[in-house]
Amino acid sequence: MSTSISDRLPMTIAGKAKLEKDLKNLMSVERPAVIRAIEEARAQGDISENAEYEAAKDRQGHIEGRIAEIQSKIASAEVIDTSLIKSDRIVFGATVTLLSPEDDRQIKYQIVGVDEAEVKDNKISILSPIARAMIGKKVGDNIVVQSPKGDIEYEVVQFEFI
Repeated sequence: MSTSISDRLPMTIAGKAKLEKDLKNLMSVERPAVIRAIEEARAQGDISENAEYEAAKDRQGHIEGRIAEIQSKIASAEVIDTSLIKSDRIVFGATVTLLSPEDDRQIKYQIVGVDEAEVKDNKISILSPIARAMIGKKVGDNIVVQSPKGDIEYEVVQFEFI
């Protein structure tokens, strides 16, 4: 299966580093631990009714699946150094400050890759409704975000690439 450029999802350098750290942990810590658990369960004799063996095999399947998933994500990622972006419009990687005219509150979000999104850290996925509303906008523009509670309007106060 080849990946065309249009299939590549953007990811920040930090996002790729986090995936690589998770992959290294799975391959060097989790995988060897589950292999040891399988060997220990086998050593107990009859594995046909051995709950520890079944649990370890299930865990191994999960770990191997996650390893393959992370490897695929890294291989198909378009890694972007957001500090090098120069744009007069909001694009992937931007850290955007928005003003809610409703309550005069400012909020700040960084637009990141799908696997990097972490709302508690104000990192939102490039595919999220709010990020999609911001893409292409400039300082002073208004954006409208559709939410279950209705449309929410914000003003773009500033954005930067860090």
